[in-house]
Amino acid sequence: MPGAAPGREKRLFARTRDRNGRRAVEGEVAPRPGQARGRRYFTKIHETGSQRGQRDSGLIPQGDFNGRFYEGFGIHSGEGRIGIVATNSVGLKKHWEEEYQLWSGRDLSHKRCVYFWVDGIYFNIRLADPGNDRQCILVIMGTLEDGTKELVAVSDGYRESKQSWQALLRELKERGLREGPKLAVGDGGLGFWAALPEEFPLTKEQHCWVHKTANILDKVPKSIQPRVKAHLREMYMAPTKEDSLKAYDRFLRHYEAKYEKACECLKKDKEVLFAFYDFPAEHWVHIRSINPIESTFTTVRRRTKRTKGSGSRLATLTMVFRLALEAQKSWKRIKTSGLLREDIERTEKIKRLLKKVKEVVNQAQEEIEGEDS
Repeated sequence: MPGAAPGREKRLFARTRDRNGRRAVEGEVAPRPGQARGRRYFTKIHETGSQRGQRDSGLIPQGDFNGRFYEGFGIHSGEGRIGIVATNSVGLKKHWEEEYQLWSGRDLSHKRCVYFWVDGIYFNIRLADPGNDRQCILVIMGTLEDGTKELVAVSDGYRESKQSWQALLRELKERGLREGPKLAVGDGGLGFWAALPEEFPLTKEQHCWVHKTANILDKVPKSIQPRVKAHLREMYMAPTKEDSLKAYDRFLRHYEAKYEKACECLKKDKEVLFAFYDFPAEHWVHIRSINPIESTFTTVRRRTKRTKGSGSRLATLTMVFRLALEAQKSWKRIKTSGLLREDIERTEKIKRLLKKVKEVVNQAQEEIEGEDS
């Protein structure tokens, strides 16, 4: 810069960059009249956060959530964006925590859920509360009678124990959810399955085919995993339950001699892997796995980086609640001609009639064979 000392020109050039060394503005910046040595110089950089703000806020998630991070957290984008500094973040966090506590105590007497998806989720966050190193977030997603999916519960528990899930289910009943769902979907390692019969004994169980496939593939050599995966897919993609059970028997005949552990992993959950076939075919794509809940919280996990300061239990629950509510806007609705319960009851009635017809036909065949002999 003409007329400026070499050191002065270097300092002015350095101030046109942000803290990570990226250029903030293009071209040379001339000194303003009266600008003295040592005076702080500001470029037109709008910072969206600071280390101090992130540290003081307890737990502010990082990154964007499918392009809707700021919307989900009540922060406007563009010219009206609020910088996440200490003053703003603490106030927002307090507001979100109050919102979560109100939501957790809401009345559920007017809700009737047809399906549940359940999962226990762990996050890579250092918690300040003593004894929280084994805590996980218990999440329940439900489908209402009109086919709409919504978040039912977000709570914390010790690992995924029966006691933690039972306490959550009892809390839902106390808040008005007297009637349990027709079907609950989850992976096979949950304490939820031990608690479910005691709280909602009429609810059927469906274990996740995605988790089961992964567990079985883990017990066979990599060289045959693609073939094994294709045979497993034949089971849960079959057009009828009878075809699915035939594929199940073929799998055992083909692999049981050499890969006994893989077949035992499949056989031990036979009764709870094919339950989805008892429900309307339009619903199968939704209820044979926990993908509706896994896809949501896989994204949440990616946005929860380890913070410099420890996060609190309430802040973690609040973060999960806010991000899940935002994701709920894009959850795919289950198609139905009326109410889901009516569809299910109609399907059950048809299956009972077909069973009676089959029994009558078998009895008639036996009588004919008896007369011929």
